[in-house]
This record gives sequence, C-alpha cells and structure tokens, in this order.
Amino acid sequence: MCTSHEHGSEHAQAGAGRRSFLRATALLGAAATAGVALPGVAEAAAHSRWRPDTDSRRFTLAVMPDTQYLFDGPSIDKAPVEASLRYLLDHGKDENLVFLSHLGDLTQNGAAAEVAAISEAFELLDRRGVGYSVLAGNHDVKSSTDDQRGSTPYLDAFGPDRFRGKSTYSGASSDGYNTFHLFKAAGREWMVLALDWRLSAKGYAWAKDVLAQHPKTPVILTTHELVVEDDTLSAYGQQLWDQLIEDHDQIFLTLNGHYWPAGRATRENAAGHDVHLHLTNYQNRYFGGAAMIRLYRFDLDRNVIDVETVSPWILGRAGRGLNELERQEIELSGDADRFTVEVDFAERFSGFDPVPARAERPVSRLLIPGTVAYWRFESAAKDTVRDLSGRGNDLSLVTVGGGTLGWSADHHPDQPGHGSLEFQGYKSPLKGAYLRTVDGAPLNSATFKAGYTIEAFYRLPADWDPSHHAWSGIVSRTGTGGAAGKTGDDPDEPLATLSLSNDREPQWAMRPLNQQGIATNWGQETPLETWWHLAVVNDGRHTTLYVEGCPVVRNPKATSIGIASVGLPWLLGGYEYGGKIDQILHGRLGDVRIVERALPVTSFMTH
Repeated sequence: MCTSHEHGSEHAQAGAGRRSFLRATALLGAAATAGVALPGVAEAAAHSRWRPDTDSRRFTLAVMPDTQYLFDGPSIDKAPVEASLRYLLDHGKDENLVFLSHLGDLTQNGAAAEVAAISEAFELLDRRGVGYSVLAGNHDVKSSTDDQRGSTPYLDAFGPDRFRGKSTYSGASSDGYNTFHLFKAAGREWMVLALDWRLSAKGYAWAKDVLAQHPKTPVILTTHELVVEDDTLSAYGQQLWDQLIEDHDQIFLTLNGHYWPAGRATRENAAGHDVHLHLTNYQNRYFGGAAMIRLYRFDLDRNVIDVETVSPWILGRAGRGLNELERQEIELSGDADRFTVEVDFAERFSGFDPVPARAERPVSRLLIPGTVAYWRFESAAKDTVRDLSGRGNDLSLVTVGGGTLGWSADHHPDQPGHGSLEFQGYKSPLKGAYLRTVDGAPLNSATFKAGYTIEAFYRLPADWDPSHHAWSGIVSRTGTGGAAGKTGDDPDEPLATLSLSNDREPQWAMRPLNQQGIATNWGQETPLETWWHLAVVNDGRHTTLYVEGCPVVRNPKATSIGIASVGLPWLLGGYEYGGKIDQILHGRLGDVRIVERALPVTSFMTH
C-alpha cells in the first residue's frame, strides 16, 4: 500500500534497473579483468559495513553455483568470482542485498591450494561483514562420504570458525559441514539452511532440530544436489524431500547446483503448499560459467520473486570487446535463467506463521477533528443507519423494484469496522436498494469551501457486468448541475459522484463552487473480488483522488473550491441522473467517512 507521494523512492532504491546494472557492471568488470585497482569502489569502501534495509519489502538474495572449473589444480583464475563479489559489494545497496548463498563445488578437487584461492576471493565479503553461506559439493570433499567425514581443506577454510561473529551466522552441526543463517528482511526473520553434499542421520536430526527451534521462520534450503532436471528430483533429492522438506512447511524454496542445464520443479508438501525447487548451474558454459550469479529479487508487495542470471565478469569485458563465446553468454534470457515465481507470501507462510487479522478499531478513534459523517456497517441495515460522528447525518433505506440490502462480515483488511453492506443493484429493469441522508441533515447543505476528504471501501463481485452495473455511485450528492445554475457540460449530471465506470475505474466527478463545468478525477481499473480503499482529498484549492493511498495519474491541476449544493441528500450506493435514481451499486460497501478538511495519507482510515 502507498503511504505517501514518496513511497516509490523505496522501490527505486531496492531494485536497480536492468540497464543500470549492465552499465555499472561493465565498468566494474572491465577494471577487474584488466587487473586495475578500483579506486573509490569496493576496496575503498572496505571500511563501510554492509547494512541492508531490513524493513524494505523488496530485497535480493544472491546465489552462486558451481565454480569448480575456475579452481582446478594449476588452472586457478579468481577474476570471475571476484568480479561477481565486487558487484555484490558495489551494488548491494541498490539491490538491497541481504545474503549470498554458494551452492557447492567451489573447487574441482578440494585440494588445499584450490580451496585457499577461492577462500581468498571470499575475503572481499568478509572485510565488509556481508552475510553469506557456503556448502560442500562432491568435488570439495570425497564424494563417497557424508557430513561425518572429519577434517578437510574445505572445512578448514569454510567451517564454522570462518563465520563466527558474522551477524547472520546462527550455528552449525557438530561436524561443521551444515550451517544455518538468519537474516532480517521485509521486517521479519528468514533462514538459509545450508546443507552438506550428503546428510548423515545426525545431519538430518540436526536440521530438524534447527527448524523446530525456529518454528515461525520461512526457510530457503540450499544444498548441492536435489533437482536433476525440470520437474525431476535425483535419488538423493527425493530422499531430502521425503525425510526433511515435505513435512516442514517452513521450507518454501530450495536451491541446488551439481547438474546442468538449469531447471525447476514444484512439489506440494504435506501441508498442501507449493515448494519451489530450483537447479542453477552453468559450469558447462563458457569459462566454466564465469562465476555467474543468480539474483532472487523478492517483492512482497507484488508477491513475486523475480529471478535474473548474470555474469559481471563477462559483462565487464564488454568494454574491451568480447570474443565469440563471450557474446553468447553476455546475458542469459531463457526461461530457465530469467523468470518470475509468484508467491503469495502471507498465504504461503500462514500455516506456520499466520498474519493476525487487524483488530476492529473503536469508533472514537475514527472521529478525528473535522469529521462530519461516519458510517460503518456492523449489522444488516434497517430503516435507518446512524451517523456515528454525532452530527446528525443519518441514513435512511430506499428500495427500488423490490430490491434488498444484505450484510456481510467481509471487509478490507485495513478497514476499521468489520462488516459491509451487500448492494445488489441492476440497471434494467432498475432494481436494488441504497441509502440516503435524511431530510434536513447538515451534510445536505455543506459546501466544504475550506476543503474535504471523502473515504470509502468497496469490493465488486465476480459477476459484476458493465452492461448492468457500470456507473453506479459509491458516494454521491443529489441535485443536478442545472438546478444549481451550473450549466457547463451535462446539466443533468448530479452535483457530485464517486462512481465506478464501465471499466471499473473510480471517478470523482463534481461541480466546484468556482466552476460552471464538471471537474473530474480518474483512477485506474480496479480488479474484481478485491477490496479497495478510495479517498478524495481537496485542500481548498486542488483535488486528489487516491486508490489504496496512492495518488492517481489523472488528477486535474485546475483550481477547485468546494462542492456545489442545492440542499438535497447524499446517497450511498446510489446514483441519480436528471434528478432521478438511475443506477444502484452491485457490490460491497464498507466504512464511509467525510471530513471537512484535507487529510494526509497517514490519517486515512487505513492507518
């Protein structure tokens, strides 16, 4: 939800554009490849600690798969790995990078010299305190062993001692080959569970104990082998699924390397939720994959994970000219390399960490200074609905063609009152029921010269049909422009209406005191079966329409003062044309409030 005009700045910061990424990495990688120092970039920033924005609802998890061919006996080349790590250092703030996971097979033979070389590369992250995990692949240790194998050069370099003191490191199995890491992002705790090439019985018991100790933490499981190709798990991957993943609903995403080409699988766990299982490995491609990295960009507002695969090292060489094979690898854009995963995070995590419903708020909290009318619907509407502001703007029920007005406990998640009225309007023949302010209500003659805020919650059902339901009013003022002496545009239009177009666009169309014609604010199409909050705010000079707290694009710049009146009632759920009821809302209407001053977004009913 938008909370201010500046809300978009967070989004801009947390997700760097693709073009800016390419430009930045081209400069960065060219310098690194040429062996030139990087003044003012990663090394110069070594004194600056890594501090992701832990509250932003957009963040990035980086993944680096098999780098083994870059560290193979006498053939050791750290440049590609360092280019990728330098990118993460240099652009961690733009990406809101929270963590990096290596998926194993750091080296080809697990030899001390190979391990020492890649260990030195990872010191780039150590110096900045960046949170990351590694795990052993079958080339880093003896492949016939499990996590009880004892000491190895890999463990000496990347065992628990390396990570102690890091803010994200949270523990290891007693053998040292399995670790778990906790980081904060989007205002909550997340876990990366980094598991060895082969789990022993002790390893499984340790992993289950870690999950039990963090029962409300969503988990990303990383290991070297799991998915073998699209929709298929390896034999060991199936074992991991059967013994650990399937019965632990917290595990929503798994990442592995080992096999190629890249692939994905989705399995339903014992709780009935999808688990996304991803294979990423590019060692079969030019230059052993050139230390390509996957960027998993989480966006909890859009409920997606956007995935991109890039090699900063190859991109960086573009400035010096690429060879034929590099040109093929400069960007990976296939379906297996660049895709979006849809995850309704609140729903997916509801089984182990349900989001508590927002409590109903007392009426007194909504009666802020300037409130002239407040209606909420906690039960079915009878003949009269009281104005809870105490200003006497009660509503009376009007039925047309034998129509009825129902009640539902359904409501917008941020609505103060927990109920809504069920309007069942129909255009031809006209049928339904609506509410109107009683005769003599103070609201009927109010002109709001100093400004106003009108708020309402609504939801349209799946059977909403523009041919029968378009242009119904959510909140409207009766009396025509002609009756008020306002002859510009159509004189039979009402003096004010917050309506829904045939494309379900909210529209505020009204006659200001200072104009003959109609001033109109337009919103965008609002999908069916979704609750929406609308707010029309006039500061005495200009009017702005907000949808879910976000200003719409078509807000007129012309001066608009007050709302013309001929002393006739306001309607909820009804719309008049030519002085007669013309359309009735088909949908649910929640709390409605009118305040005789401009409110900031932070004072809307959603807050």
